[in-house]
Amino acid sequence: MEDTSRDFLVELLETPSPSGYETRGQRIWLDYVEQFADDVRTDAYGNAIAVHKGDPDAPEVVLTGHADEIGFIVKAIDDDGFVRPGRIGGSDPSVSQGQHVTIHAADGPVEGVIGQNAIHLREENGDEPEISDLWIDIGAEDEEAASERLEIGDPITFSSTVSWLSETRLAARGLDNRVGTWAAAEGFRTAVEAGTEATVYAVSTVQEEVGVKGAQMVGFDLEPDAVVVVDVGHAVDYPSAPSEKTSQMELGAGPALGRGSTNHPVLFEALRSVAEDREIDVQVEALGLGTGTDADGFFTAAGGIPSQVVSVPNRYMHTPVEVIDTDDLEEIATLLGAFASDAEEFAPFAVDI
Repeated sequence: MEDTSRDFLVELLETPSPSGYETRGQRIWLDYVEQFADDVRTDAYGNAIAVHKGDPDAPEVVLTGHADEIGFIVKAIDDDGFVRPGRIGGSDPSVSQGQHVTIHAADGPVEGVIGQNAIHLREENGDEPEISDLWIDIGAEDEEAASERLEIGDPITFSSTVSWLSETRLAARGLDNRVGTWAAAEGFRTAVEAGTEATVYAVSTVQEEVGVKGAQMVGFDLEPDAVVVVDVGHAVDYPSAPSEKTSQMELGAGPALGRGSTNHPVLFEALRSVAEDREIDVQVEALGLGTGTDADGFFTAAGGIPSQVVSVPNRYMHTPVEVIDTDDLEEIATLLGAFASDAEEFAPFAVDI
């Protein structure tokens, strides 16, 4: 990975952007894509859009990922100064206890830890914790002292950032889905530099983790001919993985193309064809009941927009230690750029009845 692209990825990952509080991360993304775009803009909720204006007779395609990450929110402060968190998105209490967190308050970050009973004080085979069981210790003596430093509704993220486990294996919180916005930006750059005739939009959406809300807004606004959504998919190449519950994805084996339900069959075949032409190995992910991604918001936003998910294989999703292989990520960016450059070959995107 080139240094500039790597630095961009790390900066995205190190910038907290929980659902509903994405503005800092969106600013970084916009600063990067505006170097290659004819125009950039945001909407009222912070969805970020960059556009390369192509031939009016050529297709309009969207390359997109979602900017937001899971986290917590300050729900209450008790009499003893402990913060009681609520969920932002699909945060998992079972991996949250004993973790360092950062509360993003108006006057600056407040560091804390999610408490946990010592092993000596726990019953064997106890139930997994619920969100209501969690508390955050910020070192405050009482509610008044805590309230001087933060307030109800402040967002909270895990404090872990980026670790390079090897040259291409990257661990971080929030890989879901800052890697998608990175791929959309890099695919956009590749298509622009290749001189594509298509009009190409790079989009970084908000609030995917709370119900694909940003995609619904943007899809209605843009009404493109096709959308390629980059998100993460479950890699199950690790000990004790419940591999029977999902497709057999693994790190380093290439992008995973979603097939079924929301995924448009013409787009699926187009991307598989482009990958073959570019000698990019791909995996196939069966998604028969929906994708759980922004594609589910885009594809019916404006009467039916052909949409396709491309997944970055990801271990340990929705934990503070998600792991990907950046070779997969770079190949997705290459695939997106090539698809946008070749879009005219596959248009119009419609099933043949």
